[in-house]
Amino acid sequence: MRVLLIEDDEDLGAAVKDRIGADGHVSDWMTTLEDAGDCVRTVDYDLVLLDMMLPDGNGIDFLQQLRRSGATVPVIILTAMDRISERIAGLNAGADDYLVKPFDLAELSARIRAVGRRYTGNPNPMLKLGEHQIDLAQRQVIGPDGALTLSAREWVVLETLLSGAGRLISRAMIEDRLYSFEEGAESNTVEVYISRLRRKLGHECIQTQRGLGYRVVV
Repeated sequence: MRVLLIEDDEDLGAAVKDRIGADGHVSDWMTTLEDAGDCVRTVDYDLVLLDMMLPDGNGIDFLQQLRRSGATVPVIILTAMDRISERIAGLNAGADDYLVKPFDLAELSARIRAVGRRYTGNPNPMLKLGEHQIDLAQRQVIGPDGALTLSAREWVVLETLLSGAGRLISRAMIEDRLYSFEEGAESNTVEVYISRLRRKLGHECIQTQRGLGYRVVV
């Protein structure tokens, strides 16, 4: 997924960003609400991780403004404020989940996956693709001859295709999931990963519609 992390604590932000990357997601890390606002107006994010107390304002206000604008991007609040009334306020403002600091990074990973599944309309972490079983929760692919090994970025491409199963997914959309603002996409990167996935999963599993994008056949 393409994740927007809004967190002003340098140590925690770095730890969360590293964990997101290790899980195969791409993240943009902002430390102010002003910069975060610029991001959401520029990029179609799959998830926002939102701290409550930022140098230039309160995350609740940012979240309410986000929802008033019609944005449906899932939001997980990360905060040290642990009173029940504060949790209720965050959820009522439009948050999808709530984690109180300090939290375990493995739990954060699990919550990101769960929220992502709900928003793609498929809460079931198990999918079938041709002769392969895809376990999205454990990030495993089991084929007729056993488990397959996919790189982190191959997973990003596969999950992006599966999120729109049956629909065309443009190259630009895949690139958005592969690269943050800090990185630049190489001209043939998407084609390389599509080719690798076809070798592992079968050429018939991914269709190409020239000039428009790719479609996974489930």
